[in-house]
Amino acid sequence: MSLHEIVLPETKPETEWVRGRALQKVSPTYDHARLQSLLVIALTAWADAGDRGRVGTEWRFRVAPPGEVIRPLVPDVGYLSYDDLAADAPHDAVQVPLAPPTVAVEVLSPDDRRPDVEDKIATYLAAGTRAVIVVDPSQQSIIVRDGATAVLREGDTLRHPSLPGFTLDVGALFARARR
Repeated sequence: MSLHEIVLPETKPETEWVRGRALQKVSPTYDHARLQSLLVIALTAWADAGDRGRVGTEWRFRVAPPGEVIRPLVPDVGYLSYDDLAADAPHDAVQVPLAPPTVAVEVLSPDDRRPDVEDKIATYLAAGTRAVIVVDPSQQSIIVRDGATAVLREGDTLRHPSLPGFTLDVGALFARARR
């Protein structure tokens, strides 16, 4: 442990460091869990098929924007490319990476506070995450933040350079989630 790192105990659900305080993640509803599951299935199939990297749910990352303290953040779905952490990296380095996810996915819950979500997005991007994908079940939209902001809805396809070759039909995602 370092004086430059915030270390929080493992909790269920996980606790992360947001806006200068420990914040326990909200236990998701079925809509949240279903969207999270569909996204992790799609991203894992894509990542495995191309030997591109690791995908996990509720995976704790030790994130450090330049000049700031290291803090834990736990995206709903995290993708970490083999370019960012090699396929043959030591097991301990993979468990709780001292690196931001290549792409972080956050599925909004009714209890999420906008300032907390914005802080997480800003922290991920400042630390080097290439894109933060925010899935809003109530608006049936996907917001992609990567320095710019793109809002995707039914009829749009999610694509991003940090996920080369990955595509996801936004309308089909939300239709499947309603089942």
